[in-house]
Amino acid sequence: MEIVMDALKVIFRIVTILPFMLAIGLYMGKRSIGELPVFDFLVVLVFGAVVGADIADPNIDHIHTVVAMIAIALLQKLIIKIKLKNQKAGKLFTFEPTVVMYQGKFLRDNMKHIQYSIDNILQMLREKDVFHTDDVELAIVEANGRLSVKLYPSKETVLREDMAIYKKGNDYEIPVILDGRVQKDLLKHIGRTEAWLMDELQKAGDIKASSVFYAGVTGDGKFVISLKDQALKDVPPVNH
Repeated sequence: MEIVMDALKVIFRIVTILPFMLAIGLYMGKRSIGELPVFDFLVVLVFGAVVGADIADPNIDHIHTVVAMIAIALLQKLIIKIKLKNQKAGKLFTFEPTVVMYQGKFLRDNMKHIQYSIDNILQMLREKDVFHTDDVELAIVEANGRLSVKLYPSKETVLREDMAIYKKGNDYEIPVILDGRVQKDLLKHIGRTEAWLMDELQKAGDIKASSVFYAGVTGDGKFVISLKDQALKDVPPVNH
């Protein structure tokens, strides 16, 4: 009998708490359910933990959960107001944007600082339909972890149909060196040898593979390279 009563209590809590969660979520605003900055992510995480404990444990007083949810929503609103009124204080609750590429080159130190690997950035570029690293004028990892990409003006998207320009397919970049490691399987895939790669590195300035952060080959055979310790001037600062 006690088990049945506990089950009914859990069902009752689910039925009552979900509409209340919806109301709180709408009150907290779009940013609380969209792409979350770190503080908002923690708020939602705690929010879920409180509700989960209430649903799973019939011994928890239901009213305490309601009070906790209201307190979390009010705290989140208070922090947003502080961030809007005081930019310096707002920076304490989120990450700064980080420039990870500039003029087609990877900024290894910046990537290391935010713990993003070369694979992470390449994947995020592909998700932005960018398959040539040297097309990128500026790439920024935003506070929410998303990648913003600014292509060179000549590479920005246009409708080729409107301009009667047609381009062949298979025009993408294949990475052949990632963080100093030669990608032998990809070299083989594009019909190139390690000897060819060493020759290209020599042409680029007698560079060792171990000092290369990224190297790729485009569909038309162009070789692009970004060094580990490459110093770039005039990297634009990006702040909130």
